[in-house]
Amino acid sequence: MPNGQAHLMVNLAEDEFRIYDAARPERMDRHSGAVLAGPHARPTVIDTREQRWLAAVEFRSGGAGRFFSMPMTEVCNRIVQLENLWGRDGESLRDRLLDAPTLEAKFRVFEEVLLEHLAAEFDPAIRYAIAALKAGAPVSQVASRLGLLPRTLARRFSNQVGITPKRFARVHRLQRVLRAVRRSSEPDWCALAAEHGYTDQAHLIHDFRDLAGITPLGYKPQSPQRNNHVVMGAV
Repeated sequence: MPNGQAHLMVNLAEDEFRIYDAARPERMDRHSGAVLAGPHARPTVIDTREQRWLAAVEFRSGGAGRFFSMPMTEVCNRIVQLENLWGRDGESLRDRLLDAPTLEAKFRVFEEVLLEHLAAEFDPAIRYAIAALKAGAPVSQVASRLGLLPRTLARRFSNQVGITPKRFARVHRLQRVLRAVRRSSEPDWCALAAEHGYTDQAHLIHDFRDLAGITPLGYKPQSPQRNNHVVMGAV
């Protein structure tokens, strides 16, 4: 399920990641075992066998931008091999993690590499915008409070976070709906639509399908701990 966040992932079980087309899962792209999964604002199909032995960082919204030099819009909804972003550091990270003898040593290696690439301070205006949009504030209101033109906010926000403020707001409205659904055994979709600012139930269903690729009734989380993961049938 989309949440607008980026992930740095290293597959320690095998030197490969397999990424599937959400519309046609029989289509597959192969990547090396160390990748940056850019901020995702649409559903992603993954192979759970790759989760057996994985080292990963789940960046907070906008956080990946402090570790990579390009605008995050360039990796939105994309998987990029780490060597293409960090050069030798990205190419060697998997081997360094495998060579580290203990879990503690592996964490130290990961931390050292991240700190070596930690760059500019986080834009305080974008920090505020992220928090406000997650809480449900309209994009126009956020821009007004910051004293920014909407297009200026959109440009700065997209470069740091990877997706536009409007798309980010939609993704996090969906996430608020998912949290509400998980608290109820029989969700009232009309009430949820009204509570979370949708025009009506049809609007909620359309947005759910557009962002997540499934209907609200098709949302069956893998577990309470992995509530952004929905099990697919065999493909």
